[in-house]
Amino acid sequence: MREVLAAVPGRPLPRRRPRSLAALPACVVLLASAQSGCASSIPGNAEPPCFPPAFSVAPSSAKPGERVTVTAPDAVCNPRYGGNARIQVTVTDAAGVQVLTATAPMNDGGSFGYGFDVPAGTAAGEAGITAMPFNIDWCDDTGRNNRVPGAGAALTLERVSCVIPTRPLTIIR
Repeated sequence: MREVLAAVPGRPLPRRRPRSLAALPACVVLLASAQSGCASSIPGNAEPPCFPPAFSVAPSSAKPGERVTVTAPDAVCNPRYGGNARIQVTVTDAAGVQVLTATAPMNDGGSFGYGFDVPAGTAAGEAGITAMPFNIDWCDDTGRNNRVPGAGAALTLERVSCVIPTRPLTIIR
């Protein structure tokens, strides 16, 4: 039976908790679990999830024309990138302009070292550097490296759902 509230002169209506708020805690739990898809794995996979190793940038600040190095160690798992693996390094300056995109050799375990000179005209401020395995969908919703064995060079795979790791580089004048 529904309660009917009527206005009585001089008496305010009682405040009721909206029904939509009652489901809020459950929605938060569902949303949080959906957001963690990149860190999960599907039961029955032969190997645990294997993500690219964290990379570093040195120095943390540079002027245009100065040398910056981006490096990563081998992964702690077995990513099996192969003998012809490449890393793609991208630099986006503080103005949002992509000032550098290059690929460099990466070993089967994911380690690499790539050096570049900060391009002239790079906007001062905090630039972002990304380093991603080239032409590999390394992070799908299962957290697996989902390359297709034997697909050959003609197949182009796209990265889905994961946040792109970015490291800062402060460009100074």
